[in-house]
Amino acid sequence: MHDDSEIDASEEKIRVALVDDHEIVRIGLSNMIERQPDMQVTVDVGSADEALARIPGQADVVVLDIRLGASDGLSVLKALKEYDPNVKVIMLTSFGGDDLVLDALMGGASGYLLKESRGRSVIDAIRTVASGGSLFGPQIAEKLLARLRQPSPVDPLAVLSPQEQKILALIAQGKTNKEIGQDIFLSEKTVKHYVSNILSKLGYTRRSEAAAFFAQHRLEGSE
Repeated sequence: MHDDSEIDASEEKIRVALVDDHEIVRIGLSNMIERQPDMQVTVDVGSADEALARIPGQADVVVLDIRLGASDGLSVLKALKEYDPNVKVIMLTSFGGDDLVLDALMGGASGYLLKESRGRSVIDAIRTVASGGSLFGPQIAEKLLARLRQPSPVDPLAVLSPQEQKILALIAQGKTNKEIGQDIFLSEKTVKHYVSNILSKLGYTRRSEAAAFFAQHRLEGSE
C-alpha cells in the first residue's frame, strides 16, 4: 500500500529535464526516473542549444552536465535561472572537486551529482532539490565558504537569534522549509520568513551559501 504522501506526490509529477552530451548517460538516468511514480522526463537533450530551446517552462528539476562538449553547463544554468528563478538545477560532473561546480553553485545551482551516481542517490537528489533542499559535499562546502567568507572580528553567528541559528543548522542538513517546520513546530510560512531573515543578516541570497557558511563555522568552532 502507498501512504498518503506517496499518493499526493504521484498526482503532480516532478518534471525532470536531462542535459548531457553522452546519450548513454541520459538513457540510464531516464530509465531510473521514468520508473518513479512521482517523476517524468519531459526534456532529454544533448547540447546547450537544445536545452535552451526546449527546457524553459517544461521542467521543475534540470539534471545538467557541467561540461557539454566544447561548451559548459554554466551558460545554460545562467539562462535557465534568468528565465525561471524557481527552476532547480543539479549539475552532473565527473569530479567532485571540479572548480566549475563551485561556479555553478554560486550561479544558483541547487547541488551536484557525480556521474557514477546510481539508483537511489539520483532519485533522492531530484526529490531533495524539487522540495527546496540542496546537495553538496563537505569539500564543496569548504571551497564555497572560502569564496564567500569575509574576515570578521566577532562570531558571525552572533547576529542570529537562537531560533535562527537552530533553523540555519537544519538548513545545513538539507531540510526543506516544510521539514524544518515539522521539526520545530512552526508553519512553513513562518519558517520561510525566518529563512529570509537569516539570509539577509548573513548577507547571502541562497540557502546553499548559508549552509556552507554554517558547516565551515561549526568545523572551525570544533578545532
